Amino acid sequence: MSVSPRFKVHPFFWGPPVALLLDQVLHFFPEDNLQPAPETGVYSFLLWVLFGAYALFLTASVFHQRIRTKLHHYTPLLTAFFLFFGLWDTVTLKYALIPLPYFPGPDRVLSVFVNDGDIFGLGIYHSLVLLFTGYAVGGVLGLITGISIGWSRRLSYWINPVFKFVGPIPATAWIPIAMITFPTSFSAGVFLIALSVWFPVTFMTSSGIAGVKNSYFEVARTLGADNRFLIFKVAVPAAFPLIFIGLFMGLGLSFLTLIAAETLGVKGGLGYLILWAQGWGEYYKVYAVLITIAVLFSSLILILFKIKDRILIWQKGLIKW
Repeated sequence: MSVSPRFKVHPFFWGPPVALLLDQVLHFFPEDNLQPAPETGVYSFLLWVLFGAYALFLTASVFHQRIRTKLHHYTPLLTAFFLFFGLWDTVTLKYALIPLPYFPGPDRVLSVFVNDGDIFGLGIYHSLVLLFTGYAVGGVLGLITGISIGWSRRLSYWINPVFKFVGPIPATAWIPIAMITFPTSFSAGVFLIALSVWFPVTFMTSSGIAGVKNSYFEVARTLGADNRFLIFKVAVPAAFPLIFIGLFMGLGLSFLTLIAAETLGVKGGLGYLILWAQGWGEYYKVYAVLITIAVLFSSLILILFKIKDRILIWQKGLIKW
């Protein structure tokens, strides 16, 4: 693969490596005595890793137009992101312009992932088990309830009043009742998450089922389709766009409910780590948990988007994450 003779490194491409080198300089000069714990070197090592990774992408962009286009698009954003690290390091570690220990430096925060990786791994495991269990239960119940309301007027007559009365109540408002009703904090957490997912999935599913065009059913009936075929082969696939909207809404609400449940009762998980670290005044661990939550939850949303794009291929790229 040859390099295009017209290739020229755009001036913007030098922004990220310059920003990373500037971060290194700011980190070691001037000297500091403000950090309440010894330097770990994790932050400096990460900066060099990012520098090397960017150098590899910059080299690959010489041979690949697609990488060059992506790099050109994201370079200003990466430059601003890397400069933020230097600003963070300066206002905390160097000059303490914001009070310690409530706002620790990046090296102190990043060192948590090295020194307490096993604790964080266990917290992620507990959170994912609780999240997936509650989300699965709430999603399945929401689909069943939504299909029932959207398809059957008789079932809608009995279910809809309960749905309209219970659904708008925030799941976190049920925490005191859940803690005394369920035998374990885990089962109470599953109930709260399932409840937060159930309402949006039910609402969007029922709306999608009820909005399917009658012509679809008429064509299927002329070909001999029974009610089961009409529901699962006609109505549900036609309602998939709205169903996925409900699943996205439920996923966002499940994150909120998960952290609330773990900080108020569940003895494990990322929310529990936040409460535990705050109690000991180790705020650098609080920020490390927040970073973990951001990466983890964003990844889960991205996975759901990929599943949606695979099933609804005609809507691929319409909504991006």
